[in-house]
Amino acid sequence: MKKLFLFTVALLLLAVIFSAGCVGSNNQDTGKSDYTPVTVENFGRTITITEKPTSVAVAGPNCAEVFVALGLSDIVVGKSCDNHCLGPLPEYAAGYNSMPELTHGYPTLEAVVTSGCDFLYAIDWVFEGDFTVEALEQYGITVYVCEATDYEGVWKEIRELGEIFEVQDAAEAYIASEKARIAAVEKTVSGQDTLKVFIYDSDTGSGVYTAGAPNIETKFIETAGGVNIFDDLDKAWVGVSYEEILARNPDVIIIHDYEEATYEENVEALMHDPILSQLDAVKNKRFVRLSLESALPGSRTAYSIEVIAKGMYPELF
Repeated sequence: MKKLFLFTVALLLLAVIFSAGCVGSNNQDTGKSDYTPVTVENFGRTITITEKPTSVAVAGPNCAEVFVALGLSDIVVGKSCDNHCLGPLPEYAAGYNSMPELTHGYPTLEAVVTSGCDFLYAIDWVFEGDFTVEALEQYGITVYVCEATDYEGVWKEIRELGEIFEVQDAAEAYIASEKARIAAVEKTVSGQDTLKVFIYDSDTGSGVYTAGAPNIETKFIETAGGVNIFDDLDKAWVGVSYEEILARNPDVIIIHDYEEATYEENVEALMHDPILSQLDAVKNKRFVRLSLESALPGSRTAYSIEVIAKGMYPELF
């Protein structure tokens, strides 16, 4: 009788173990099938993500801050392009600073591949030389490029990242907050005289590197109540001569501040340049300081518009 009892107990235990194993297996299968594949158009390609990425590399301070904003900093295994960053915004600091640095400057193929990432989110201008989308894809890395040139492009990228990483609510909340802040600026500057604005990125030796029409910073200026004096140029970034700048004579100059060309150095150059010192904006010292990362699409849309608007119409804020 005792033997029969032990035998029965053993059978029951085996049944429980087998059942648990089946449930575990079924849960694993369900876990895989629970992810809804996401198909997006990005950087001239159609890409489909069939499994949620678990290890991410980011290239560009704006890209890094987007992942913090979406609550995804813990899956970022490395970041690049800190040489284009004077530091994250306070609300992004903890998550941003927790990300390991892959490269201080542009990312390299070796650094990204050896990071172990399965997904790269990068600003479009880092792709050069052997660092290409095609090369990265050969190593099984999904590449999503930050390429927005207007607000709708930014919202599209945020929403798609929300879908890919299953944080749609966080993405929509972020977009709603940005739109509300932008609307507040538009209401504040409504009815003001439109100011002519020049974007001073860096000196080229024969002129200045500035932003043209297909550049999101041009949109920032328009929303803040101004107009980019070079919005007729069809390049995102372009060199213009000193004489061209003088002929268009801006009311305000936005000066980019970053590691390789500081705000103070650029102001000094403007004040002592024989041609640019003749500008009304220089004579009146109408300068707006904007860190380079704030001129990039992604994490600082509302913030950048606020900074520009306050610099253009300080009496309203």
